[in-house]
Amino acid sequence: MKNIVLATVLSATAFGVAAQEVNIYSSRQPDLIDPIIEAFTDTTGIEVNVVFLKKGLLERLRAEGRRSPADVILTADIANLDAAVQAGLTQSVRSDVIETNIPATYRDAGGNWFGLTSRARIFYTSKERVSAGAITTYEALADPEWRGRICTRSGTHDYNIALTAAYLARYDEAETESWLRGVKANLARSPQGNDRAQVKAIWAGECDIAIGYTYYMGKMLTDPEQAEWANAVNIVFPVFEGSGTHINLSGMAMTASAPNADNALALMEFLTGDVAQALYAEANYEYPLNGDVPPSALVAGWGEFTADNTPLEDIARLRSQALQIVERVDFDG
Repeated sequence: MKNIVLATVLSATAFGVAAQEVNIYSSRQPDLIDPIIEAFTDTTGIEVNVVFLKKGLLERLRAEGRRSPADVILTADIANLDAAVQAGLTQSVRSDVIETNIPATYRDAGGNWFGLTSRARIFYTSKERVSAGAITTYEALADPEWRGRICTRSGTHDYNIALTAAYLARYDEAETESWLRGVKANLARSPQGNDRAQVKAIWAGECDIAIGYTYYMGKMLTDPEQAEWANAVNIVFPVFEGSGTHINLSGMAMTASAPNADNALALMEFLTGDVAQALYAEANYEYPLNGDVPPSALVAGWGEFTADNTPLEDIARLRSQALQIVERVDFDG
């Protein structure tokens, strides 16, 4: 049986010594990865110890250095994966299994990180007040037509910084700043709340268009209170002009210290396989990156889209510049 331990009460030496074990530091919620970890242990007999770190995962690894007991990190957002690599906290992994299961677009060329699932940054639009096809691009968020009709969470949140960085990857800094000022001018209210709160605002008539990730729709539809909000909106897969829909990843990496490297590799290969990918798809309404595993029936019902072709590392490394632009336009002010 796995051990889920809060980071605040677990020291670097708290993991037990076992013949067959692997240790994970995860920023992903325990209720998401529990079924996958159980399936791995049932299949391999390898015990899994998980430390859940909502924040500070990389800082903890950096502080522990070579003494860290962590073998694998699980986290969301390409920026977190890239930051771990840039900080020297990961090691290169070569695996025919992983490279067969995960397309090259969604893994580091040097083998330092691998995507597991993706989520699309989409528009939620009012079924009553926004007609089909009325807004189809990210660029259109700045059109004066939408003045006072858009809701979003903070511009400095990781999710929106990633979108701004993706915009910056296609346009120069001046164009990106102009676009962001246009989006700010179109806001119905100051940025606030999470992605689900924006859908609630559409349901309440406070705005007509919201920016959010796809998987929140699944979470809302399975919540008795929030299902009413979800049923008030349509999902639109916007694109960058001449490209596709902005996506982000959840992913994994083997730590530089990895005291149980062989078991860590076994876990990483398992996470890219059919069983784990299907569990990810059903549990969190994300898109599996293993092409042999379809999304859940619910997610498939939202329609298909083509992902933006901008390299994810480029987006990650533009985040600092994107944040500067967000702060310069005082997006949240």
